[in-house]
Amino acid sequence: MSRRRWWRRRDEVPVVELHRSKPVRTGILVFAVLLLVSYFGFTKAIPFKHGFRLNAVFASALNIHAKSPVRIAGVDVGQVTSIKRQGDTGVVTMEISGGGLPVHTDATAKIRPRIFLEGNWFVELQPGSPSAGTFSSGGTIPITHTADPVQLDQVLNALNTDTRANLQTFLIEYGAGLTQKATPAEDAQQEPEVRGLNAAQALNRAYHRGPSSLRGGAVIDQAITGTEPHDLSLLIASIGKVTGALNVHEQQLGELIGNFNTFFGAFAAQAAPLQTTVAELPANLAGVNRGLAALDASFAPTRTFAHDILPGVRSTPSTVQAALPWIEQVQASLQPSELGGVAKGLAAALPSLAQLENEQTPVFHQTDLFNKCLTNLIYPAGNTKLQDGSATSGVENYKEFWYSLVGLAGIGQTFNGNGPMARFLVGNGGQTVRSQEVGIVGYHVKHGGLRLLGHTPLQPLGTRPAFPAEEPSYQPLVPCYTQTLPNLNGPLSQGPADGTG
Repeated sequence: MSRRRWWRRRDEVPVVELHRSKPVRTGILVFAVLLLVSYFGFTKAIPFKHGFRLNAVFASALNIHAKSPVRIAGVDVGQVTSIKRQGDTGVVTMEISGGGLPVHTDATAKIRPRIFLEGNWFVELQPGSPSAGTFSSGGTIPITHTADPVQLDQVLNALNTDTRANLQTFLIEYGAGLTQKATPAEDAQQEPEVRGLNAAQALNRAYHRGPSSLRGGAVIDQAITGTEPHDLSLLIASIGKVTGALNVHEQQLGELIGNFNTFFGAFAAQAAPLQTTVAELPANLAGVNRGLAALDASFAPTRTFAHDILPGVRSTPSTVQAALPWIEQVQASLQPSELGGVAKGLAAALPSLAQLENEQTPVFHQTDLFNKCLTNLIYPAGNTKLQDGSATSGVENYKEFWYSLVGLAGIGQTFNGNGPMARFLVGNGGQTVRSQEVGIVGYHVKHGGLRLLGHTPLQPLGTRPAFPAEEPSYQPLVPCYTQTLPNLNGPLSQGPADGTG
């Protein structure tokens, strides 16, 4: 047998030994599997690996024990894993599941009983506000954010003989105050709806106003939260600063309490007027409610106006900046050498201009009368078309006037140095035409007057217009626009047809 083969056979395990060791190995393997299944079944956790751990320091952790539940809003989110003593306090270590995360740095923890007569304790965890930071695994809630339960023996120890006697006296007097009838004088000062009732009955009546008051309280609570994020937290922080300052100035705080006593003593001395004032409060509060309702109704337009004015407010700086050069130019133009001198000259000329304007008033009056005469008489008469039978031209009267002037200018033309003159061809005919007496307007010629003579080859058919028996009266003091418009196409416009002149 070779050396190599001998060593190989030496390392091999005999078959008999293999058959002997197999049941032992199988038993060990089955025991390990059962152990793991039992661990998972009871702990439901991965071994050697822990979840999120959180510590809390309590003044007394005597009532809590390991595996006590940890709850948020009544829902289990973990359990207590261990409790240890640290000085005069107890440190409770809890393991929190993912459903209870995150836990903020302002979280609070309280030990509470699950039944009335104590027992079955659990840890009630408040995870804190989202604005605060979050704990990492292994963080600790300080003792200032934890609370122990008040146990029954502590309550009984507080109720000693004197305390119980005072409590009994309080309950007796409180019951008497609720059931005692008011005197007629006291009853007359009450509201009509509670007159004749005792305090308990009036208190029951007060619950009828509960819905409206609770609604108002809800509005107030909502208003306290503010309109922007962190308004309430800033308010609480400010209150904390005020109370901190009061804590530092203890002497001033004591004086404040003394002044409060004096203040309320003055109120107690004026009990009757104060009672009358309180009786008047409901009517005044009703008026305040109406005023606040009207104010609330005005907020919507005010909010809209404020929203609409924002673009203008934003553009105001750029507008002012753009207007500055213009303002500088205006200031320069108002110097004495520019518009300032012009303004000075105008100031000196203003009295004369005012006098001139005053003197123009009569002129404007006469111009107004003249314009009325043009409008009411001259223009309508000039625009009238004269009806002259077959000789009707069909044009307005004023145009015929200008046509005649053009004709006269035409016949008056001459080429010698004697100036314009009109030449008439004088002939003799069979008919002599004689006019009526001719005079000057406003002056009648006496002793026969003057007559105009003419010759015509044909018998006249009539005269147009007919010459009136007398001249119309001349009234220079009567306003022109008030006179009657002449009827240029009336009966006299045709003239007599008897051939007489």
